[in-house]
Amino acid sequence: MLSDTSLPVIKATLPVVGEHIEEIAKRFYKHMFEARPDLLDGLFNRGNQADGRQQQALAGSIAAFAGMLVDKPDQVPDHLLSRVAHKHVSLGLSPDQYQVVHDHLMWAIVDVLGDAVTPEVAAAWDEVYWLMGNLLINKERGLYNAVHLSPETIWRTWRVVRRIQETEDVVSFVVERTDERDVKPSLPGQYVTLKMAMPDGVQQPRQYSLTKADDGQHRQFAVKRVHGLATPDGEMSTLLHNGVQVGDEVVLSAPFGDVVLEYTDRPLVMASAGIGITPMAGMLSHLVKSGSQRQVMLLHADDSEASFPLRAQVREDLATLADGTLKTWFLTPPEAGESSGSVFPGFMDVSAVELPDDAEYYLCGPLPFLKSVRSALIAGGVPAKDIQYEVFGPDLWLADFQ
Repeated sequence: MLSDTSLPVIKATLPVVGEHIEEIAKRFYKHMFEARPDLLDGLFNRGNQADGRQQQALAGSIAAFAGMLVDKPDQVPDHLLSRVAHKHVSLGLSPDQYQVVHDHLMWAIVDVLGDAVTPEVAAAWDEVYWLMGNLLINKERGLYNAVHLSPETIWRTWRVVRRIQETEDVVSFVVERTDERDVKPSLPGQYVTLKMAMPDGVQQPRQYSLTKADDGQHRQFAVKRVHGLATPDGEMSTLLHNGVQVGDEVVLSAPFGDVVLEYTDRPLVMASAGIGITPMAGMLSHLVKSGSQRQVMLLHADDSEASFPLRAQVREDLATLADGTLKTWFLTPPEAGESSGSVFPGFMDVSAVELPDDAEYYLCGPLPFLKSVRSALIAGGVPAKDIQYEVFGPDLWLADFQ
C-alpha cells in the first residue's frame, strides 16, 4: 500500500508516466546494458531485447502494478507477481540485482520526463518500485527456500541421451542426470531454463516446458526451431537443433513456473496451438503417472497433422487415461475419411465441441490464440478464475492478474 504522501503524487503522475512508460523501459535497458554488459551474459534473453518484448513486458508490469496501488490499494496483484517471480528464480536472479535495476530505471524516468520529475515525484515512484521489488524479493526467497536452493545452486549439468525428431521444426531432447545430487521433482506444467554459450561466447538463457513426468533420472523438453535470424532471436533453437547431439552436456535450472495443474476431480480441458502443446504434454504425462480418473479433453490447433508436435505421445497418454479425448483444428484440410467429429478445419472454435460442465481450463499458444480462446470461453459462461494460461517469453498480456 502506498503511503499517504505518495498516493496523490502517483495518482496525478500515473497518466503521464503511463503514456511514456515504453520509452522509459527502452532507455532503461539501453542505459543498463551499456553500463553493465555482463548482465546480457547468462541473465537476459537478448532475443527478447532485440524485438522489444522485454521492454513491453516491463512497461506493462510497472504500469499495472502502479495502477493497482492507486485503484485497488487493498489488493495485491498475485498473478502478476507470481509469474515474474517464477521467471526470475528460473534465471537465478539474486536480491542485490534489484538495486541495479532501480538505479537505471530511475535514471530513465528522469531522462524521459525531465523537469517534471521533482524530488516529490521521484520519491513517490521510488516507493512504487520498492513496493513491487520487495514483494518479488520475498516471493523469490520463498521459491528458493521451498526447493532448498539458491541463485547459485539452481543449475546442474545433464547429458543428452536421446533426440526425437517430432516434426520438421521440433526436436525433443531427453537428458539424464550426471551426478547423484537430489533432483527436485517437477510439477505438471513447469519449465526449466537452459543456459548455453552462443557462438560469440555469450551465455544465453531460454525456458522450455518439461514434456514428461520425471522418473528421477531423466528430463524431457521440446524445442521448436525459430526461423528468421535477422536478430539474435532463434539463436538458441538453431544451436540446439544443429549442434547438440546425444552425449553432449547441457546446463538446466531446477523446474519452476506458476501455471501448474491442480489435482482435483473436476473435468479438465486443455487448449493449445503449435508448440504450446508442450506444457499440456507434461500435464498429461503426470496424469497418466498418477493414475488419474478425471475427464480430460485436449483441444489442439496446428497448421497440419504433420506439424502437430508430440502428437504420438499425447495420443498415447489420452488413450491410457480413463476418459481422455482429443479434438484438433488444422489449417490444411484433414485427409479424407478422418472423423469430422474430432478433426476440424481452420482456426480453433471452442463452440464446435461440447465442453464438460464445471471444468478447469489451461491454455497455451500464441497471444492471438490465447485471447481468442479465452474470450470465447468467457462468452460461453466459463468463469475467469477457472482459466489459466501460459505465455512463452515475456507476458505481454497480463489478462487476468486482477
